[in-house]
Amino acid sequence: MKQQSILPNQYNIRSARVEDAADLLAIYAPYVENTAISFEYEAPSVEAFRERIGRTLEKYPYLVAEKEGKILGYAYAGAFHPRAAYRWNAELSIYLTPETQGLGLGRRLYEELENLLRDMGIIDLYAIVASPETPDEYLTHQSEGFHKHLGFETVAKLEHCGYKFGRWYHVLWMKKSIAPHSLTPPEPKFPL
Repeated sequence: MKQQSILPNQYNIRSARVEDAADLLAIYAPYVENTAISFEYEAPSVEAFRERIGRTLEKYPYLVAEKEGKILGYAYAGAFHPRAAYRWNAELSIYLTPETQGLGLGRRLYEELENLLRDMGIIDLYAIVASPETPDEYLTHQSEGFHKHLGFETVAKLEHCGYKFGRWYHVLWMKKSIAPHSLTPPEPKFPL
């Protein structure tokens, strides 16, 4: 049976708060513990996750999607690289609860994130995606397909780059331009 898309009025997208750390960590921890989507070996503590959220919010958007007060997923942006010449770029990350995958929520979070980043003056978005040689119980090509579906293209493949669960995985760098590349780009607006 095909899953139905989530309708916009069924959930609320808002800015994350550091107080959301425990709920967001509950979504993220299974990705660390049971998949190679995240290359972390151990889930961070709630306090460490709270600090990550706070650091991100200093300069970039961090969004959560919730329904009836329950957080279903989140997406955020961060610096692509700390050097000044990269400030028109952002790296994106997204995590959803298993029951909401494939329902359109990821697309909605990314669309909101893109709009905010475009308003900031960001030009290029990057996603760093783990990719298996052959799909296995820890990693499929689902994340790659999600990003392709949203207009990202693979610009680099780092072969056998990450080691987790006794096997090597590739890393894809995927890119999407959301604004033109001017010879005199306006300075990005940090913080949001």
